[in-house]
Amino acid sequence: MDPRSPSRHTDVDGGLAIARDLVGIRRFSHEAMATVYEIYTVHPDEQYAAQAAQAAFDLVDRLERELSRFQPNSDITRINQLAAGAHTRVTPSTLECLVIARHMFELTGGAFDVSIGTGLASLEIDPDELVVRASTTRVRVDLGGIGKGYAVDLAAELLEDWGLERSLVHGGFSSVLALDPPAGGEGWPLTLSDPRDPSRVLARLSVRQTALGASGVRKKDHIVDPRSGDPARGRLASWVAVARPPAAPDGGARTAPATVADALTTAFMMLSVEEIRELCARTPGVEAWILPDDNERAVLHIVGSDTA
Repeated sequence: MDPRSPSRHTDVDGGLAIARDLVGIRRFSHEAMATVYEIYTVHPDEQYAAQAAQAAFDLVDRLERELSRFQPNSDITRINQLAAGAHTRVTPSTLECLVIARHMFELTGGAFDVSIGTGLASLEIDPDELVVRASTTRVRVDLGGIGKGYAVDLAAELLEDWGLERSLVHGGFSSVLALDPPAGGEGWPLTLSDPRDPSRVLARLSVRQTALGASGVRKKDHIVDPRSGDPARGRLASWVAVARPPAAPDGGARTAPATVADALTTAFMMLSVEEIRELCARTPGVEAWILPDDNERAVLHIVGSDTA
């Protein structure tokens, strides 16, 4: 797809969207991972901005080849085919994504599980050798719950490397990462809307250096609680914001906020309000909006201890 072509997608099940009347913003889009990725950016040279966007989209395509269980020779496909005691080498990106997935599994008490209850803990991850070993034959990994967010994180870092610091990247609006806003603005303007009535705006946000994730039930029973195997109930939507930490002083890797937001917004469709409050209170830079499945449909805003 031409990186300058307009997206046909402005929203997802979770009702997260960006203002459409932005002035002076260059916009590029690309189909990947069964959705449309978009880059909004400010740069005086359109050709240079387009080249940077294409480089970011090429990165997303590479990640899809590595992380998708639908690709016949992807890292994940090979992991899912491992016999007990067997192992396979994976790319650094795949290994990092698996490490984050395991951390989010532990943080959410199993509410987020890329193995959907088939035994994530039975996979041995060796970061030094870039190897994944299986102790059983039944583990089936699906990184669809965080793959888009991970691609958004890496695409945003690439844009910064190209000098496009004033940018916003999203993957189908279920995964968004806002970098610095256009000059003169406090942040990128986003809205949270009722997934069953998109005209009903629940919150207006202005964000910078922040990732947001969105989940909702417009696709009915596509969100399953891995702890029970039952579809998520009691929620229409959840949104999670994760503050993006500054780059490490030594040039090392930074936390992947869009990946984390992806995982948490899925888990928050299943965790109780009390569990969500507790998790936000002990997790720096996290806040949430929860839309219950009731007649009033009043959104509940939960702010973490350091984001108030």
